[in-house]
Amino acid sequence: MRIGSARALLVAIVLISSVTVRAQQPQDGEAQGTAQSQPASQSSVGLKVKPARVSSAAPQASPPQATHRFWDRTNDLLFAAVGAGRALDYASTLNLRRRGVDEIFLTNSIVDNHPLFAGIEAAGTAASIGVSYLFHRTGHHQLERWTSIVHFGVATGGAARNYALKTPHHP
Repeated sequence: MRIGSARALLVAIVLISSVTVRAQQPQDGEAQGTAQSQPASQSSVGLKVKPARVSSAAPQASPPQATHRFWDRTNDLLFAAVGAGRALDYASTLNLRRRGVDEIFLTNSIVDNHPLFAGIEAAGTAASIGVSYLFHRTGHHQLERWTSIVHFGVATGGAARNYALKTPHHP
């Protein structure tokens, strides 16, 4: 079953990296420095059309886009979902250990120390919120949302996997 978890983690990393690359590409209407002029073209009736004049002044900044506040309703719900996913992972991992199955990503001694393990789960939630904040501050608002969505999916998928594992029967 370790291979299945490794594959799920690999898929999550690939998804995050592909979203990151797409978010850093310029939009269709964005200028990359100076305006470019196009050559004159002919219309369907054979008339020449001159390109628009391009001024040598510095390009004007586009009007600022309306951004959302970091602690808006959507982020509140996403962060609550991440916390709930981590809590579900916490409960499913403890259930897994009570049934005699070993934890894959952490040592059993960490998982069996309940306050330490709860702190690690809380730190995971806090780290997710921190990464979302960094994306928010740098203007990557889609990545800000997707961080929580992917984290919730991975935590919930891990919890579902924990509950789905069979209990070993010792003769």
